Amino acid sequence: MTYRIGVIPGDGIGPEVVAEGKKILVRAAKIFDFTYELVEYPWSGRHYLATKELMPESALDELRQLDAIFLGALGDPRVERGLVERNVLLAIRFGLDLYINLRPIVLYAEHLTPLKNVRPADVDMVVVRENTEDVYAGAGGTIRAGTPQETAIAEMVFTRQGVERAIRYAFELARSRDKRRRLTLVDKSNAIRAQEIWRHVFEEVAAENPDVETDGLYVDAAAMLMVQEPQRFDVIVTTNLFGDILTDLGAAIQGGVGSAASGNIHPGKVSMFEPIHGSAPDIAGKGIASPIGAILTVSMMLDYLGEKEASRSIEDAVRRLLVTRRLPTLDARSGLSTTQVGDIVAAELEHSAQEITPGTDSR
Repeated sequence: MTYRIGVIPGDGIGPEVVAEGKKILVRAAKIFDFTYELVEYPWSGRHYLATKELMPESALDELRQLDAIFLGALGDPRVERGLVERNVLLAIRFGLDLYINLRPIVLYAEHLTPLKNVRPADVDMVVVRENTEDVYAGAGGTIRAGTPQETAIAEMVFTRQGVERAIRYAFELARSRDKRRRLTLVDKSNAIRAQEIWRHVFEEVAAENPDVETDGLYVDAAAMLMVQEPQRFDVIVTTNLFGDILTDLGAAIQGGVGSAASGNIHPGKVSMFEPIHGSAPDIAGKGIASPIGAILTVSMMLDYLGEKEASRSIEDAVRRLLVTRRLPTLDARSGLSTTQVGDIVAAELEHSAQEITPGTDSR
């Protein structure tokens, strides 16, 4: 099978880290004997400044014919804030109904976390973030802009369908990880009454899945406990807004946003994968951005495509390099160039691939 993968390098450090992700993809394909075709797209702030073109709505039909999409980063300070992100990232999420945002939070080596007395075994969780509703649905607006009476309104939107499908996905994930089989709902239903829908749907679905242990936390308590007791979490399911915030906290716990990968997923259909670090215009073009988030994004994408051994091998290579400190950090302070980090991971992949047991699923 040949996978058709769309690539959107984007802005800032996006093209730099995507290049290293593609380097790892080349190596993995050779080792694990699969083929792929890359389809590159120019949509970015840079492209908009040069052409005044944004992603056309018709592009969604083309994207639906792909197997996956690999996105680098979006955002250019020379362009209206959020313009390209809304036109590309959110348009793809909503247009392809990518209703799950999946973000693993894994501590690969103890020295990477800012938390005291926390070991890698203590930080191994995944956040299921509902990805198409909440305040991101765009309900609301601004009136009397630029006057003393300026008023901005944003409405949280939750539908039974949107909430339930995210919760059901989270239950299946908790079961498939075959670890603690514990699922935690995070909301703020005590203060935001509209979020009560999350509580009663969660309880209904939990009754159908008695083999999965469940609990519920308000978002402020969840943030506190992610720092104080990260080992209590296995799978978290939460709203779009809270998921966006908590997963950046999780990235800090695991060593920095440069390490974090995410998937925008519609199970069984074309889905989009991206590192969460953003375009980082302050270091763009300097060749120092860490590509680890992009490399782990490739691992996550391959897992979704069914290339489980390749995915696991990439993650193992990264883990080994971090544990031995051949990669000392997960950010631009490593002292290694972006290209050097990619080369080191590619070389290590050759070794870790030999230790993968055939048929073993990735995490």
